[in-house]
Amino acid sequence: MKKLLILPLFLGGFLFAQSQADSLQFKKISDHILVKGEAYRDLTELTKGVGNRLSGSANYDKAVKWAEAKLREAGADKVWLQEVMVPVWVRGKESLHIKTGNGGWKSVKMLSLGNSEGTGGKDLTGEILMVNTFDEFKKLSENQVKGKIVFFNFEWRHDYVEPFKAYGEAGIYRRNAASEVAKKSGKAAIIRSLSSAFDDEPHTGSLRYEDNVVKVPAAAIGNHSADELAKLLKSQKVTAKLNSNCGMKADKLSYSVIGELTGKKDNSVIIAAGHLDSWDVGEGAHDDGSGIVQSIEVLRTFKRLGIQNNHTIRVICYANEENGVKGGYKYLEEVKKSGEKHLFAIESDAGGFSPRGIAMDMPQDKINQIKAWSNLFLPYGIYDFEKRHSGVDIGPLKQIGVPLAGLFPDPQRYFDIHHTHEDTLDKVNRRELLMGAIVLTQLVYMIDKNW
Repeated sequence: MKKLLILPLFLGGFLFAQSQADSLQFKKISDHILVKGEAYRDLTELTKGVGNRLSGSANYDKAVKWAEAKLREAGADKVWLQEVMVPVWVRGKESLHIKTGNGGWKSVKMLSLGNSEGTGGKDLTGEILMVNTFDEFKKLSENQVKGKIVFFNFEWRHDYVEPFKAYGEAGIYRRNAASEVAKKSGKAAIIRSLSSAFDDEPHTGSLRYEDNVVKVPAAAIGNHSADELAKLLKSQKVTAKLNSNCGMKADKLSYSVIGELTGKKDNSVIIAAGHLDSWDVGEGAHDDGSGIVQSIEVLRTFKRLGIQNNHTIRVICYANEENGVKGGYKYLEEVKKSGEKHLFAIESDAGGFSPRGIAMDMPQDKINQIKAWSNLFLPYGIYDFEKRHSGVDIGPLKQIGVPLAGLFPDPQRYFDIHHTHEDTLDKVNRRELLMGAIVLTQLVYMIDKNW
C-alpha cells in the first residue's frame, strides 16, 4: 500500500519540478528578448532599407540577400536559398474616375487587385451596376451585366468579435469577382475593400482568374468611397472610367531563404516561419515583416542562450505567399523528395501585435498536449488555444501529416492596414513585436523538448 501511495507522490513531484524548470526557462527567454532582442531593429532594416517586396521585384531580390545575411548573423549552422519560380505582376500607373449625368469626372482613390489584368493604359468606360452579394449577382441575366462595370458592395461584418471571420466572408469577392463578371460579359469589377477601418484606404490582395474566362480588370476602393458610390447609385446613373497598366509578366527564378540550427539528438525538423514577400504598397511591416523577424529571433535566442536543441530548428523565409504560394508548395516538394521527418511547423503571419493565442491545425492529442502547457504561457498573455487556420505557407505540409500552428496576435487592428499603403513600420510597437517572438521561442522550446 505504501508503494502505491509513494508512486503518485513521486510522479507529482517530478512533474512539478519539470514545470518549474520550464517556467524558469520561459523567463530566461522572455528576459533575453525583451532586453536584447533584435527583431525590431531587423524590421527597421527590412522596411526602411528594402521596403515593399512583391515577388519577382528588384526589392524582393534585395530582401533575399538581407534575409540570408541576417540568418548567418543570428548564428545559423546552415543557410541556403531554395529555388522557386514565382509569378511576376506589375502594377504601373492606375486611376479611377466616376461621374453622374453630365457632370465632370471625380477621382476615386483605388488600388488594382493583385494579379489583375489592366486596361493597357487606355480608358475603360462603362456604367456602374451595383450588387451587394454574389447571390444578387447570380440572379442577373447576361444582358443586364453585359458592358457594365460591376460594383460589389459587400460590407465588412463589424458584428464579428474576431475579424478573421469577417475577412474570410469578404475574401471571396476579392478572389472571384472578376471571373464572375467576365462570365456575364461585364467589362470590369470594383469591390469594396476587405477592411475593418472607417477610412478611405483601398486594400489590394490577389484575385484568381478561372480557366477559359476573359481576364477583366478588377480594383478595390476604400470604405468612404464605397459608401458614397452606393449612395449615388441608389438615385442615379453613375459612369466609371478605369485606366490601369497592371498585368502579369513572365515567371522568374526566385528564392525562399532557409536557415537552421542542427539538432543535437536527431535531424527531425521543427519549423518557425513567415513570408518574405509583401504587396507592392506600404512597407510590409505587419504582413509579413513581423513574422520574418520574429522567426529569426527564435533561432538567435536559442543560439545566444546556449539552449541545446534536440531537433533541427529551421527558420523559413518563404517566397511568394501573397500571389501564388509557390514557396510553400516548392518546400513541400523538396521535403517529399528528401523524406525529411518534420515534427512541427508554426507560422507568424497575422501581424506584429500582442500575442493572444496559438492557432492549431493538428490531431486532437497534439492539441491537448499543447493546451496542457497553458499555465506556462498565461503570464505572457497567451490564453487562446483553438483550432484555427495555421498559415498559408506551411499549409501544404498538412498533406504529409505535419502538425501545424500559427501565432495568433490580437487581431482587432490588423485589417485596418492589411494590404495597404498604411502597413508601415510606425504601425508596429516594438514591445508587442518582441512579445510575439518570445511566445514563438517558448513554444518551439517546448516542442523540441517534448516531441
